Amino acid sequence: MEENARDAGVSGIRRDAGSGGSADTTQTFGHDSDLSFVPFGTDLTDVEREAIDALPSRAALLLVRSGPTAGARYLLDTDVTTVGRHPEADIFFDDVTVSRRHAEITRTGAVFELVDQRSLNGSYVNGERVDRAVLVDGSEVRIGKFRLNFFASPADRGQVTSG
Repeated sequence: MEENARDAGVSGIRRDAGSGGSADTTQTFGHDSDLSFVPFGTDLTDVEREAIDALPSRAALLLVRSGPTAGARYLLDTDVTTVGRHPEADIFFDDVTVSRRHAEITRTGAVFELVDQRSLNGSYVNGERVDRAVLVDGSEVRIGKFRLNFFASPADRGQVTSG
């Protein structure tokens, strides 16, 4: 069979014609400039500040700063939170730059750690690609096109920032 000319021109998308089903089509970033790190800082609205101040001990909040769901907030209050494009992920990012099972955020006591799950585009904390990294108050996380800031519960900040 001849290769479909339309599919041949799309760079960065992997297709597996021999599988008979749909393959994972995570799109890779096209240019290094897509991965440039310019911190957003931690300027917060009053509503965001109130949400963070209300966090119970051993909880944290991820605020989406840019990407298709900018403005969304995700509560981290379990020992393992999955992040990815799979519909059953705890944090579901429906974008081709995110792998189906992209990363996990684990909690040990009041300390949160981002653990990449061998994603195609990788996971970034404060501009550096990481396999795993402890998240401290204000850390910037990048997963695909999504940039998020991590905020720990005020009750736990002394423990989290000492990492």
